[in-house]
Amino acid sequence: MPTINEAFALYSERFMLLAGIAYVAALIAFAWDLVNTSKTGRTTQLHGVAYAPASQPAVIGQKIPARAGTTGHGTPGFQEAASDLEGPEGRAERPTNQHSGPHPGLMADDSMRYGLAGPRKAARIGVTLTVLAAAIHAAAVLARGLAAGRVPWGNMYEFCTTGALVVTLVFLLVLTRRDLRFVGTFVIGLVLVMLTAASVAFWTPAGHLVPALQSYWLVIHVSIAVVSSALFTLTFALSVLQLLQSRRETSLAADKPDRLMFLRLVPSALSLENMAYRINAIAFIGWTLTLMFGAIWAEKAWGRFWGWDTKEVWTFVIWVVYAGYLHARATRGWTGTRAAWLSIVGYLCVVFNFAIVNVFFSGLHSYAGVGS
Repeated sequence: MPTINEAFALYSERFMLLAGIAYVAALIAFAWDLVNTSKTGRTTQLHGVAYAPASQPAVIGQKIPARAGTTGHGTPGFQEAASDLEGPEGRAERPTNQHSGPHPGLMADDSMRYGLAGPRKAARIGVTLTVLAAAIHAAAVLARGLAAGRVPWGNMYEFCTTGALVVTLVFLLVLTRRDLRFVGTFVIGLVLVMLTAASVAFWTPAGHLVPALQSYWLVIHVSIAVVSSALFTLTFALSVLQLLQSRRETSLAADKPDRLMFLRLVPSALSLENMAYRINAIAFIGWTLTLMFGAIWAEKAWGRFWGWDTKEVWTFVIWVVYAGYLHARATRGWTGTRAAWLSIVGYLCVVFNFAIVNVFFSGLHSYAGVGS
């Protein structure tokens, strides 16, 4: 007969597997939504057919007059009401694909013009499956904590699985305020990568922690690090989309065919950049607290605030990269693709710190499971 702890550990693994299956189904639904968007956009581009919003019947063959300065390829224009789309920062916050630069030919609000503004069945299914997966995932993390008799983020496996759950919860939380279903494929894909890495490379049986980790600072320091890493993951996805959307906008401005049809669901590159910047600012505050509380914990555990341990150095490197990103964008005019690439570099540093430093570099932090 297995003990209660062993039973909880077994349930945790089974729930994690079920959550992974649900995430795969959600990923397929979100990807199918993008495929449908591409098909709709391609049909419109070839035939010049306008699709009415979901709340209105489409009139096949009806063409919407192009706005002054719009480009060809049979793509209809759309006269937007600027006052309705104006946000706190003006055009930078408009949820459209309109380019705010010197190319007035770029179209406004693709999702409205191509009948994609209303609820989309595949995307709706994707969100539902994501909620289901998150519930099962939360049960798996809770069972892991009960099996270990502590908070479930004491080693790399637990940090990765808990971090993946936080990524999903942040995504679902943001969905209640803004329609970011377009980023579902990227976010859920990253969650699956994290769960796969945790199960294949970082799996560790539930157990007690070494004395250095048996502290209330584990709850404070690591929990903030998990949330900050989850936010950085979301901004990584937004920055990748920003680069793709920027390329698409440049292509449309040059009067070239639209080869990235699925990006019709995605806001403009400038809007994506603003979203990533704001979330990165919040995550940076969290990472600053992570660095500070880690130093306090180090003093309690080892009698010094800073010892140039490899893990400590890379945590500081991540802080410097994101501090540089925020400073460069706010005061030095580093906008557009340069800001996106700097955000991506910051996230790659996060991944390197977790997946490489923890495993291949020895130090005082090489005690949690595989080496965290």
